[in-house]
Amino acid sequence: MSSKTQLAVPAHTQGNTLPQSLMAQSLTAQSLTAQSQTAQSQTAPSKSAPSAEFSTEGPGAVWQRLDDLCRSAGALRGWRRYGGAVLLGIVSSLALPPAFAFPVLWVTLPLLVWMLDGAKRKRQSFLIGWCFGFGLYAASLYWISNALLVFSDRLWWMVPFAALGLPAGLAIFAGFAGLLTRFAAPGPARAFAFAASWVLFEWLRGHILTGFPWNLLGHAWAGTDAMSQAAAWIGVYGLSALVMASAVLPALAAGADARKPSASRRQAAIALAVALPAAVAATGSFRLINAPGIGIADVPGIGLRLVQANIPQREKWQRDLRGPNFFRHLELSEKDRPDWVTHLIWPETAAAFFLEEDGPARAAAAKIIPAGGHLITGAPRRVTDPFSLHNSVVALDERGAVAATYDKAHLVPFGEYMPFRSVIGIDKITAGSIDYSPGPGPRTLALPGLPPFSPLVCYEAIFPGAVVSGTDQRPAWLLNLTNDAWYGKTAGPHQHLTMARMRAVEEGMPLVRATNTGITAAFDAYGREIGRIPLEQPGVLDIRLPRALPPTLYSRLGDGVFLCLLVWLAGMAAWMHRNAGKGATPLN
Repeated sequence: MSSKTQLAVPAHTQGNTLPQSLMAQSLTAQSLTAQSQTAQSQTAPSKSAPSAEFSTEGPGAVWQRLDDLCRSAGALRGWRRYGGAVLLGIVSSLALPPAFAFPVLWVTLPLLVWMLDGAKRKRQSFLIGWCFGFGLYAASLYWISNALLVFSDRLWWMVPFAALGLPAGLAIFAGFAGLLTRFAAPGPARAFAFAASWVLFEWLRGHILTGFPWNLLGHAWAGTDAMSQAAAWIGVYGLSALVMASAVLPALAAGADARKPSASRRQAAIALAVALPAAVAATGSFRLINAPGIGIADVPGIGLRLVQANIPQREKWQRDLRGPNFFRHLELSEKDRPDWVTHLIWPETAAAFFLEEDGPARAAAAKIIPAGGHLITGAPRRVTDPFSLHNSVVALDERGAVAATYDKAHLVPFGEYMPFRSVIGIDKITAGSIDYSPGPGPRTLALPGLPPFSPLVCYEAIFPGAVVSGTDQRPAWLLNLTNDAWYGKTAGPHQHLTMARMRAVEEGMPLVRATNTGITAAFDAYGREIGRIPLEQPGVLDIRLPRALPPTLYSRLGDGVFLCLLVWLAGMAAWMHRNAGKGATPLN
């Protein structure tokens, strides 16, 4: 209101003149009041009509913050971008055994996808993926260095190569997964392209250069019996595909600038991310509800004693201790043994000498073998013409005679043989200077009075679809003999146990696992634990052998179902790429 505006004067006062000072004060007061009311009306939130953007309360504010996070992740540059990717990989390792904290992937992988959205060059996409993989593998495979510290006096110099070199090499697969996302449009297409490329290169990691399928992301859902059951149909690689699909879906709930998704797509993305593991768990629970209880469907007349002598790795191969270590196994095999035990199981190289050639040792073993039963143990074995050395499984009958042998086929590089020995010029890490030779591959061993079984030495049990012979008769159970004493009380033995257990679910066969220092355990054909001996504790585990199931879908088709899931993920990425910018996605 202008200071010149005149006040209306009542009729009975007309003709009288107001004092000028009073009129000025009245005009000033009204002017200030009007300005104050105008300012309040501009700043006060409207109670009747919400903002066209997002309000400061409710879901809208959450979506806005998610969009801001998406924009910030994509805007990272330089060391912040690559250091952030390494950090995301480290945090993602919590999803793997033994923590199984798989919900962290709903945070880390969307952030990684948004980082990839912000990459402008192929080199940047590769480095983002590589840095993520390096953090993931460095954090989850830290325990490998412990194997070198067992003999630190001669192997200390290899610790940096194990702690940093191995993760750096494995991260190349993750780098290529990041690189492939460059062929998809930013946003939903790139999220599904990363999921497809990750599981593709995870599968390749399990097969190239002898393969190393350790800590696949599918193991993140192997923490419960119910969620593990899907492996009977799709295998652990198929579980990886579902894990990745679930983990990248939250990335579709946010967008930067023009790529902001609709409210319905945001809600659908979050709902589907949670629904996938829930559906897997529900399906697995239904399968277990209809399964016989543990201990009900056992093979009549078969009892096994698993021996865990807990011999430190530094003492295992000492010449003066090989005899006492052998007799420690004999003592544990006989002490307080129930009458129903028919067969004895010892771990990998429990006999740290050529048992086949040692008559007195076999005679001593014969004294503790149950009548009509066998002792199945790990031991080195040599062939003279032509000469070869093997890491083997040896079965002795009740007379101490050798009833069967199996030579390990999938040898550990650097541990059991030295690749490029002529170039590197050093011996393998394990005892002895002569490299082990591989056996012909998976076999089914049939011993009198025992259902046929497939022997697996050490990490042969980590390879999906490669634990049963394709030509021999189908075995009734899997036997894994291993020595994890190298790794001490770390995550390594727990991860190894988880992977071995998944073979039981995939193949529909019980798995019996004897280890030197732990974790000795047995699982039925559904992967349910029957019993275990804790890590680094001597003891025995007496079990009755569970029955096998009919062949599972995975045992018949192998990775065929996984390949279908891979095609589905790639197809989703291609469909979203084609419709990028048109506002059309399967979640709209």
